Amino acid sequence: MRTVKIAVASVLATAALYGCSKGQEAPAQGAPPVTVATALSQQVVDWDEFTGRFEATRNVDVRARVGGYIQHVHFKDGDFVRQGQLLFTLDPRPAQAALASARAQLAQAQAQSALAKADLARVESLLASQAVSQAEFDAKKAAVQTADAALAAANAAIRARTLDVEFTRVTAPISGRVSDRRVDPGNLIGGGSSAGDILTTIVSSSPIYFVFDGSEATALKYQRESAKGTVPIKVRLQDETEFTHAGTLDFTDNAIDPASGTIRLRAVLPNANGFLKPGMYGHAQLAGAAAYQAMLIPDSAVIADGPRRIVYTVAKDGTVGAKPVQLGPVVSGLRVVRTGLTPDDRIIINGQQRARPGQKVTAQNGEIKPSDAAANPAPTTAASTASSATFVNAG
Repeated sequence: MRTVKIAVASVLATAALYGCSKGQEAPAQGAPPVTVATALSQQVVDWDEFTGRFEATRNVDVRARVGGYIQHVHFKDGDFVRQGQLLFTLDPRPAQAALASARAQLAQAQAQSALAKADLARVESLLASQAVSQAEFDAKKAAVQTADAALAAANAAIRARTLDVEFTRVTAPISGRVSDRRVDPGNLIGGGSSAGDILTTIVSSSPIYFVFDGSEATALKYQRESAKGTVPIKVRLQDETEFTHAGTLDFTDNAIDPASGTIRLRAVLPNANGFLKPGMYGHAQLAGAAAYQAMLIPDSAVIADGPRRIVYTVAKDGTVGAKPVQLGPVVSGLRVVRTGLTPDDRIIINGQQRARPGQKVTAQNGEIKPSDAAANPAPTTAASTASSATFVNAG
């Protein structure tokens, strides 16, 4: 009997322990927490991004107009020179000797002309009394005309030899930055033609061109924008993070390259301090359209769903929904949403990994703010046209 009581007590104790164990099970988890916010509404300007190169508005190979020996160099390599400034001096003595010879020939022609006119005057007075024949008179008259022609040729030779003396002084044809000298004093150079020796080069510094290639669609868009007014452009250099060099689009080429389907475009920028050099590479932003009101969300709120991009939203009852969106460029660290959202949509900006469409969540209010550090994002170098945007009030 005692054994039976012990067994019953054991069974009751086990049942009690089992009941306690079931009562201490963890309750089912509630709706997971997420952070939601409405899209930031702001006026923005889209910018198309290009990679291009700076070019001088004027570029001159300096050659001498006459040949001769270089006597002096009157500039330092890399100087800024003004139009008309003396750069090289050639030995002027051969040209001066040729000028002296031309002057002597002029004096001879003047003497011949004076003699011929005197002879004609004498014959003309004798012709009236028929002391000379008409043929002799005509010969004297022709002699005067020949002497006058020789006199004109001598004067032309004087002007030519004077120019030769002038051309022994090689001056800057334009204002700009001069390169190094290519020929040192003492060297004999050829001049007077395009095959002459290049003495140095000069490139203009201000303004300066920025040249880049765009697609046919780009050309069409900016031709229409140019018809409305100037199209602004901003450029940054390789070591810069902000687009600080401003200018305007001033030229679109007259034909599209059939091989690449691109067209050459050009902008002009001021360069008063000469810091921008021809040949430098740069990244440009070209204003793609007028300012417009846009909705912006963090890139982290966008979820890839195959080829689609979706955003999770939360309804008033806490139910998660998925909305396909069409995206635009990035501005100040936020992504422009072209279509798919309304201003009242509460977007999940944190905790998307805990949410699924149709699921209930606990929404906690957050706020979408632009990133000041990304106010001027550096564009990515790409073969195709990239795109970005800026706030209108961000300059």
